Amino acid sequence: MTSIGRLMGRGSNRNAQRVLGIVSIVFVSASVIVSLTLVPPDAVQGQVQRLMYVHVPAAWLAYLSFLVVFIGSVAFLITKQTRWDRLAAASAEVGVLFTALTIILGSLWGKPVWGTWWTWDPRLTTTAILLLIYLGYLAVRRLPASPKRRARWAAVIGIVGFLDVPIVHLSVVWWRSLHQPPTILRPGAPTIAGSMFAALLLGVVAFSVLYSYLMVLRLRVARIEERQEMEPLTDAIRSTVGEERVRAGK
Repeated sequence: MTSIGRLMGRGSNRNAQRVLGIVSIVFVSASVIVSLTLVPPDAVQGQVQRLMYVHVPAAWLAYLSFLVVFIGSVAFLITKQTRWDRLAAASAEVGVLFTALTIILGSLWGKPVWGTWWTWDPRLTTTAILLLIYLGYLAVRRLPASPKRRARWAAVIGIVGFLDVPIVHLSVVWWRSLHQPPTILRPGAPTIAGSMFAALLLGVVAFSVLYSYLMVLRLRVARIEERQEMEPLTDAIRSTVGEERVRAGK
């Protein structure tokens, strides 16, 4: 955990932020070009299938985001170190963004394929629940309580809420579903064409770099916010110490 904490500190500086920003633009642009121009459309679904190259990476990175929330929450409860709480909070925000994007893109994909924007399909329902869980996580962090207490409450939600991630992924296996079964994260070889698989992996790499960039940016903002919150307390302590010294001098 110490080594991870050091990487967190190094990764939140401005140089790393600039580099990740540039790299994320390069990879996202490459993914867009490949998925829109170099890969053929699906033989059955046609052009709408190209949403897969954004929809699936967004879903996988949502999984990763909430895994980081889980790890950060466990580490915070064990070590009581604020940096783990900051890591979990930042990853939860990014995970909520990716989950919302997953649902929106899934609706855009579902309308021409299923004939409806939304249905209470097991995969869609469990994903919506996942979004609500982590919206609740973020809401708890805004409650009027001490920062340490809020962090403990949020950590518990971050740990328990992660149980929904494997349920989301396995929902298409456990229950009858309109949603197609896993084509990549499944036993055996992927069931899509090689060029599509390569384009999908490029999208995953692009979203992974984008996730890293957003995390670096959010952690830097969190540190600034934390310093601003501490300034009034520091000023009050200095004022109190100064008054005591004046009284002692008298």
